[in-house]
Amino acid sequence: MSYPQSPRKAGMPREVLKWLQSLELSVYPKNVRRDFSNGFLVAEILSRYYPQDFPVHAYDNGTSLASKQRNWRQIERSLQKQNLHLMKDVIDRSIHCKPGAAELLVQEVYTLLTNQSIRDVQGPQSDFTDEEYQELLPAVARSTASRAIKNNLRITEIMAEPDISTNQRKTEAILHRHLEHKAAERVNNPGRFKGRPNLGRLASKNLVPSGRRDECFAKSGGTTSKLCSSSTCRGAAVSFKEIKVHQPVRHSLINN
Repeated sequence: MSYPQSPRKAGMPREVLKWLQSLELSVYPKNVRRDFSNGFLVAEILSRYYPQDFPVHAYDNGTSLASKQRNWRQIERSLQKQNLHLMKDVIDRSIHCKPGAAELLVQEVYTLLTNQSIRDVQGPQSDFTDEEYQELLPAVARSTASRAIKNNLRITEIMAEPDISTNQRKTEAILHRHLEHKAAERVNNPGRFKGRPNLGRLASKNLVPSGRRDECFAKSGGTTSKLCSSSTCRGAAVSFKEIKVHQPVRHSLINN
């Protein structure tokens, strides 16, 4: 069985790919999400247009979070000198390798430097999640709740913003979206979720209210030997019997 292509290898418009090839970069990006996250290739692209403001040797081609943040701060300062700007949100999502962020970033750089628009460019309303990819997968191959958190909350995001409350809100939002998709899946495909109810569900459905149990016990004459049958306690599928336990009499070993 073959599944759709993962979003980390999602393609870009043909004109953008041709433009990247024409720049003759030191490293051609094979994995867009990974190769553009540290900003080194972006600085190299900008150096082709503004060589004095973007010296390539001033940037680190490392993969650590500190290297990425340092490179992007330097890029943003140099862009401001040229009165150019990139969307801050897209840069942050690209640092954390969020789905679709790097592709949008490269297209934005292309438009900024060439003054040419792209018709199918993603809008800023993209949520940078793997939701679109999950919709393409069959139901049995979609992410579980824990996998959804791992896919949409990167470890670098937690390192960049270690506030517990903030990360808790992000996790709750991911779980809420995951549960919404599961609920919609149950509505659209109810046959897949039909199964035999377990004993816990049966017991919770057929439990007799406490008022009825008292009434049934009163009808039995208050004796503990009689059962609460279905004839005396209508609607009850479970019978209850009270067991009387006689404790043995303990004799004192100490003689008076």
